[in-house]
Amino acid sequence: MLKLSFTMQILVAMVAAVAVGLGLQFAGQGELAGRFLGPGGTIFLNLIKYIVCPLVLFSVMGGIVSMDDLKKVGVVGAKTLACFFTTSLVAVVFALFASMAVKGVFPLLKSAAGAAPAAPPSTTVADMLIGIFPSNFAKPFMDANMLQIIVMAILFGIAIILIGGENGKRLEQGVRLMDGLCVKTLEVIMKLSPIGVFCLMCPVVAANGATVIGSLAAVVAVAYGCYAFHLLVIDTLCVKLFAGVSPREFLSKMSPAILFAFSSSSSVGSLPINMRCAESLGVPRSLASFVLPLGATINMNGTVIYHGVSAVFIAACYGISLSVEQMVAIAVTSTLASIGTAGVPGAGVVMLAMVLSAAGLPLDGIALVAGVDRIFDMGRTVLNISGDTTAAVMLNGRRRAVAA
Repeated sequence: MLKLSFTMQILVAMVAAVAVGLGLQFAGQGELAGRFLGPGGTIFLNLIKYIVCPLVLFSVMGGIVSMDDLKKVGVVGAKTLACFFTTSLVAVVFALFASMAVKGVFPLLKSAAGAAPAAPPSTTVADMLIGIFPSNFAKPFMDANMLQIIVMAILFGIAIILIGGENGKRLEQGVRLMDGLCVKTLEVIMKLSPIGVFCLMCPVVAANGATVIGSLAAVVAVAYGCYAFHLLVIDTLCVKLFAGVSPREFLSKMSPAILFAFSSSSSVGSLPINMRCAESLGVPRSLASFVLPLGATINMNGTVIYHGVSAVFIAACYGISLSVEQMVAIAVTSTLASIGTAGVPGAGVVMLAMVLSAAGLPLDGIALVAGVDRIFDMGRTVLNISGDTTAAVMLNGRRRAVAA
């Protein structure tokens, strides 16, 4: 009996949802999809909401406590983190502005019109800053306030590092065990993805017809345009300015890792090849062995671009005009969430749910992009690994300059 891969199951579910939805629309029975399939989609979204908060808490804590070795490398560790977060923030801000510039190509979906939650009231910068920091342990989980949960995780992670010793080791082991539990639970939930995608997408197709197909092509095109610009312009400009490496040399020597990342969609799987590529660009193995594994965990330029483009796309489909506060929430949440992205199938969807929650956007919109997530993933993985090597080359160039 033919066993389909997880990706193929999602694609089959999406195709089936389109076929059934178009059939119901043609028969004039589009409302049946929402009536009978809507509850299944709601259950799937509820399960994602259930796991996303503890997953983010323990994933981010795990990422923080694993940085204990940063104390041994001192300034290099601080500069590495600064480089990672700066490039991620630049990537998501660029993606937001690029998507906003072309959001007219994203259609308003009929079934979404009037169904989206109201935009949050306008607040001052001071209010936004205060709102990032939790005043109650349980409330961030009850409200699904992802920025506050990330702040909690950072504080707990730093505290565990400072405790140190045997107690610190036991706490770190406990964090990793809970992280593993959350990841395993996520794997169980994501096995329902084909059913969830079908139940979520079919009613949308039944109400909007072929409009959905065109919108998917548009959002994929925008995402890949952002991927290409960041790789060919921003990454190459950084290595040229900070390390004197020409764009042609950088892209040529990175090509093996780029091709492997594109075909495998695995940043961790691409790590051995990426290490060799970084060394061919003059990065010492001691520096590459620190920067690249750390980057494979917390530096996700492609992922934050995907979050930014998808958030604007979903907002446009629901007729929501993103406020400055919502765009800031998307940028900050995406950047911070990059340190907690789990390396399992479906993790990108869960992280997108976190970003949408932080911006007050409807989680139902995930169904619009989940079916083509593999296509997004191929491009974003390339950018994730190229960003790690870019950081290593930049840091090595600055070390040479200081030594000279």
